[in-house]
Amino acid sequence: MCSIMGFTKAIPEADFREYFERTRSRGPDMSRIEPAGEGCLCFHRLAIMGLHAEGMQPFSLDGDMCVCNGEIYLFRILKKELEDKGYTFQSGSDCELILPLYREYGVEMFRRLDAEFAMILYDGRQKKFIAARDPIGIRPLFYGVLPDGSTVFASEAKNLVGLCEKIKPFPPGHYWMDGEFVRYADVTAVSEYVRDDLDAICKNIREKLILGIDKRLDADAPLGFLLSGGLDSSLVCAVSARILGKHVRTFAIGMDTDAIDLRYARMVADYIGADHTEVYMTRQQVLDSLEEVIALLGTWDITTIRASMGMYLCCKAIHEQTDIRVLLTGEISDELFGYKYTDFAPTPEAFQQEAKKRVEELYMYDVLRADRCISVNSLEARVPFGDLEFVQYVMSIDPALKVNSYGMGKYLLRRAFEKDHLLPDEILWRQKAAFSDAVGHSMVDDLKAYAESKYTDAEFEEKRRKYSYAAPFTKESLLYREIFEKYYPGQAAMIRDFWMPNREWEGCNVDDPSARVLSNYGESGV
Repeated sequence: MCSIMGFTKAIPEADFREYFERTRSRGPDMSRIEPAGEGCLCFHRLAIMGLHAEGMQPFSLDGDMCVCNGEIYLFRILKKELEDKGYTFQSGSDCELILPLYREYGVEMFRRLDAEFAMILYDGRQKKFIAARDPIGIRPLFYGVLPDGSTVFASEAKNLVGLCEKIKPFPPGHYWMDGEFVRYADVTAVSEYVRDDLDAICKNIREKLILGIDKRLDADAPLGFLLSGGLDSSLVCAVSARILGKHVRTFAIGMDTDAIDLRYARMVADYIGADHTEVYMTRQQVLDSLEEVIALLGTWDITTIRASMGMYLCCKAIHEQTDIRVLLTGEISDELFGYKYTDFAPTPEAFQQEAKKRVEELYMYDVLRADRCISVNSLEARVPFGDLEFVQYVMSIDPALKVNSYGMGKYLLRRAFEKDHLLPDEILWRQKAAFSDAVGHSMVDDLKAYAESKYTDAEFEEKRRKYSYAAPFTKESLLYREIFEKYYPGQAAMIRDFWMPNREWEGCNVDDPSARVLSNYGESGV
């Protein structure tokens, strides 16, 4: 991860340096601020590709400049093409390709990138700024307007608190130019469903996911893997181990009292021969970290906060105890293939529309969680299930094949890897458990009990009425909202809504986001 910031009109460095420093943990290796036209570009670097000083940003080319927090996949192929056109490069950084690509294709470049990125570019010939974000929003970007009417962009909302009256997330799949947003990509759009038979579809799922994982193993810094013991992270670890042909380093976390998934993670690690580390967390650690986690996340959403507790503490241990710089994770599979609650989808088309909504909103929830928990610990997240070709393909599969008519969620994904024997059958065909529950049911129970102890019923009713937007509806949600407002006052609209099951579906009108409250939870998380 890196941190970027860009001002379309310069203000004295002394007036914004403290705001930029708030995200130093995203890029602790080097820092630079340089003028760009009437504005300036700022960069904190976490060196992942091209580790030497030549890879430091901003990059410049004949008056153009850019800063980018991102990874361009298969960049070596692009680099060779650009070298054949006469461009020369000073570093091994993938992001050094951005300005030559912009010279060749202009803003059409964004459609061509197989990448996760947030970037700010200054066009020296046209004397204007352009900002852009990847189609899923895996890399964060926010913006706001300064009192003089100029625009400022930053990696995180915390960079802008106190600078801008209103902070807004930069929409994924868009670029900003001349004060306007233009959508250049929509990975959820489907013009026609794939009607292939089940074998052909599963073959494509397998091949595209393997390719998506393979791309993300290219790093000049040490790699590690988050392993929950669930299907998604287990597949990423197992495929990676086979591609690399060596022992991978895996990390799992659970409560010290009732860690559900640690034994499954250990089973996977043993099966694939991983160098495995278990991290244990206590009730007191969870409660002591709560305010810090909400402050680093910039959200009030219950699901996101719960699921962040284990991820944050696991990544903290990785940062403090290892030399790992890059972590592969299993996020985004749920949104594509279904959750426990999508078993209640009334029709295949309802399933499809829910998947579209969830993928479009990921940048405010699971993707936000993974980015902040990992980057605050000076690590970089890579998300193979977010591979653009993979997402577009799964979204295009006939939803009648994706709904759970098999008695097993994510059936297509499981079947796709059935013959590879990459995982024990007990893992490949295991029912899904939500991460916030799988670290141990006691964690969520502890958080709810702690929130109950903070307010009387009368205090809860009084305090929650202060919030008209996304009003808290439990004591837990009120506690999170009050902490959020302490660090991001008046910015609640950055998050669209609570990440909850679709209340309009029969069986999903619940007041807790945990899958444990659903009637089909069954043996999940056991």
